[in-house]
Amino acid sequence: MKAIGYVRVSTEKQADFGVSLEAQSEKVRAMAVVQGAELAEVIIDAGESAKSLNRPGMTRLLSLVDTGAVDTVIIAKLDRLTRSVKDLAELLERFTRRGVSLVSVAESLDTGSAAGRLVLNIMVSVSQWEREAIGERTRTAMSFKKSQGERVGELPFGYKLAADGVHLEADPQEQEIVARIRALSQDGLSTRRIADDLNGCGYRTRRGGCWRFQYVAGILKGATA
Repeated sequence: MKAIGYVRVSTEKQADFGVSLEAQSEKVRAMAVVQGAELAEVIIDAGESAKSLNRPGMTRLLSLVDTGAVDTVIIAKLDRLTRSVKDLAELLERFTRRGVSLVSVAESLDTGSAAGRLVLNIMVSVSQWEREAIGERTRTAMSFKKSQGERVGELPFGYKLAADGVHLEADPQEQEIVARIRALSQDGLSTRRIADDLNGCGYRTRRGGCWRFQYVAGILKGATA
C-alpha cells in the first residue's frame, strides 16, 4: 500500500506546538508505520490557508490521487486538509472514485472501511448543521437588535457610537487619519505608499495593528480598519 502524507499550516499557526509542520509530519509517519504503508512522501503546504483548495501542495496531492499513484492519504487532522465542509465532501467523493482512502490521525478515521466512511459522513453532516445553526442564531439576534432600535454591524472608520447607543459621532483621532489618507490620495500617492506613511508616523488601525494598503483602500471606499 502506497501512502502520501499531507501537512499544512497557515502563516499565523506555523510556530504553534502540535500544529507545526514537524509535529504533523511525525504523526503522519507514525501512522504510516501502524498502517503498514509505504510512505512515498509528505507533501507540505506552508503558510497556506484552508479557505480554499487552491494550494500548491493540494494541487500536487490531487494530481497523484487522480493518476492512481497513491492508495492512501494520511493527515494529522481533518482541518489540515480543509476547514470547508463543502470542500471536504468534494475531496472525499474524489478519493472514493479513485479508490483512495483517507486516514486522519487526530480523529482516528480511516475511510478505507465502511465504518470509517460512515463516521466521517456523520461528522460532515453535523459540521454542516452546526454552521447553519450558528448562521440562523446570528441572523435572529441581529434582527432582534434592529427591532429594538440597536445598531448592528461594525462602525465605519472615523466614527464611534454615541451615548444613546444608536447614533454615530465623529472620532477625532480616527478622523485625523481619514483626513491624512484622503489628502495623500489626492496628492497622487498609491495606497501602499499611504500605508507606509501612516506606519512611519506611528498611526495604528482601530485594532492596534500596522496599516496595509488593503486597509487604506477600504478607508477610501468608506470601509473600516
